[in-house]
Amino acid sequence: MNTVWQKARIEAPPLTDSARAVLRTIAGSGPATRPQLSAALMFSKPTMSAAVSELERFDLLAPAGINRGSVGRTSVAYGLGRKAGFVVGIDCGTTHINAVARGLDGITLATVETPLIDKSADERFLAVEEVIARLLSQFEAQSMPLRALVIALPNIISASLDRMPGREVLIPVLERLHATYGAPVLLENNVNCAALAEYHEGAAKDHSFAIYMQIGVKTGMGIVLDGRLFRGFKGGAGEIGHLPFPWSEREQPKWQQVETYMGSASLLERTIARWPGDEGKPPQSASELFARAGQSPTARAFVEQHARDIGNLAAACVSVLDPQLIVLGGGVGQNPLLLPGVRNVVKELCWPVEVVNGRLSNQATVLGAVRLAMDYAMARLLGEEGKPAYLYSDAQTSDQVSA
Repeated sequence: MNTVWQKARIEAPPLTDSARAVLRTIAGSGPATRPQLSAALMFSKPTMSAAVSELERFDLLAPAGINRGSVGRTSVAYGLGRKAGFVVGIDCGTTHINAVARGLDGITLATVETPLIDKSADERFLAVEEVIARLLSQFEAQSMPLRALVIALPNIISASLDRMPGREVLIPVLERLHATYGAPVLLENNVNCAALAEYHEGAAKDHSFAIYMQIGVKTGMGIVLDGRLFRGFKGGAGEIGHLPFPWSEREQPKWQQVETYMGSASLLERTIARWPGDEGKPPQSASELFARAGQSPTARAFVEQHARDIGNLAAACVSVLDPQLIVLGGGVGQNPLLLPGVRNVVKELCWPVEVVNGRLSNQATVLGAVRLAMDYAMARLLGEEGKPAYLYSDAQTSDQVSA
């Protein structure tokens, strides 16, 4: 094991209830003085002093500045200490790998964005190690423990990874990452991560129950209820690309036909096949199709039809889940031209539900991955149990990861 990462294996110290409450508050709300913490937590001065001293002793809390009151009094503001550590979130997509390192207080320490060209799943998995090394070289990572590492993948994630293509390459990568950095490595579905990010810092921030629909090259849905992901029994909840389609007396459903039909590639193929010669050269990308919708009646008709198709899919999800909010994301779904049509179809087929575009664009997945890592790391520090979709850590045996 690389000796510079020895500290990453230090276990979280046992903390009193009052110390855990202080740590949770500062991680969630930022630096605060003892009086501010006492007021927020309703702790007596002795209890607060003991909790702060306990956290300082473990270097989980440290002075972060001086606050000056209105009558000239000063007080120390406390933030997270170096031993609170940091986490890493990675979006390992089909066209890119994006990575973010953050402290448990949400402060971004470093970012890396790497495009991928014609890479197989095996090659993408292997590239993750190099991206993490580049990320950690941007700041003094060795002086702090890496508390958790989350990798978001465009796949169904189960506890056994039984549906994971390239599993025989991925597992050794996870083993090496854990051996090098000593941190638990978690896997999560990319759309689930995007949904979590929109819930915490995007369009769903003020809602308790939201679904995130990704409409782009692929189609998927993430479900977040009161800040928690709903993954289903085997990690397949939200796989709307698998819904039976088409469905009539003359047609039989095909495997993943919703994803195929709704994908940007099929949308473009239909557009090119029916494009009239008097409107010039057909659009060569979905983004060009949307850009030309303002002037071209044909482009506008295809965009409006795609909005109706998305509305049909959204209405099916509303009828099953009854969410408070639908967030549309993905390379196509985030386009505001789709909103009126989607809203109208949902209203016609079931009942009115608020439908909005996502706010985090192509950063949603990596921000959700790092949020998941923060939540898991904080739960471990507080002695609570996290429930990841897939976890590689010291607690696992070779039998568990090879089953």
